Amino acid sequence: MTFEEARAQFPVLERYAYLQAGSVGPLSRGTIGAMRAEEERGLNEGRGSFGAFMRLLEAREALRGEIAALVGVGGEHVALTASTTDGCNIVLGGLALGPADEVITTTDEHFGLLGPLHMSGAKVVVVEPEPERISAAVTPRTRLIAISHVLWTTGAILPVHELRAQTGIPILADGAQSVGAIPVDATGLDFYTVSGQKWLCGPEGTGALVVADPDGLRCDRPSYLSQDGYEQDGAFVRKAGAARFDPNLTPAAATAGIRASIGAVPEWGYERAFEIAERFRSRLGEVGCDVVTPDERATLVSWRVPADGSAALVARLADAGVVVRDLPGRGLIRASVGWWSDESDLESLVAGLGATS
Repeated sequence: MTFEEARAQFPVLERYAYLQAGSVGPLSRGTIGAMRAEEERGLNEGRGSFGAFMRLLEAREALRGEIAALVGVGGEHVALTASTTDGCNIVLGGLALGPADEVITTTDEHFGLLGPLHMSGAKVVVVEPEPERISAAVTPRTRLIAISHVLWTTGAILPVHELRAQTGIPILADGAQSVGAIPVDATGLDFYTVSGQKWLCGPEGTGALVVADPDGLRCDRPSYLSQDGYEQDGAFVRKAGAARFDPNLTPAAATAGIRASIGAVPEWGYERAFEIAERFRSRLGEVGCDVVTPDERATLVSWRVPADGSAALVARLADAGVVVRDLPGRGLIRASVGWWSDESDLESLVAGLGATS
């Protein structure tokens, strides 16, 4: 499939410069078609038959394998979740941390990770998102390093594999801004979360958690999907592998939608995404934007603006047909540049910035 054919699968791009995959990616015709077909089947055939339930279970296992292949692990290491926050909560609940323990995170994390860290009961040590500072914060009390693979603020890539090797401390890597944007290999990492609705362009309520050693993590929040048999007092036989951590039964339509989205990612997608993101950075710099350019970076492109005017600027750009977001209180505007983005999106953004200056 050519770039033009692939881009044409996203109708929103015909109307807007849609640069918001860091929150929710554009939906394709193929994704919506797959979801609609499942809803039509439920409408006409009913959703509760034995056949419908078995089809859903089979589709979920296929999805588990497809996500596993996407991040380079075996299917037995993948739990299907509704969000990266789900994954963070599963890990922090299962580690049974307490006041005597420390977890290290950074100043640039999303609340989807910070909230579960706070509720873990451990002391949360916050440092700048620099590898040397993260390593230096390790003490004999450190039980976990919990950081983003790609920062949601600047698009900087943190060296999660290197930090795991250098410190010997278990890593929880938040993959909300990485999977679907850059190549990901989750092998060698203890925990890795995946978002379905962002860079994979799937429906909301889809995601995954990679667990390297499922037997080493307590199943703290069991669902019906966690067990292969149970007693009337609630004692249960845990499912094999990370499937025991599945917190919910992803609806059939959402399962079909995320599978279609994953299957539609072109083989040239990562390379093109990086190239067009670099073009965005260069062009925005040319027109006077104070662009953040980390040494190692993904496809989020951020530039500095006065913090008290960032929301108003985003609203004015929306009026001009350009969809971006601000990061409240940080003085940053963020454009999410995907493999589907092109020069017309960039020039619409530049024109919108010129019109609002």
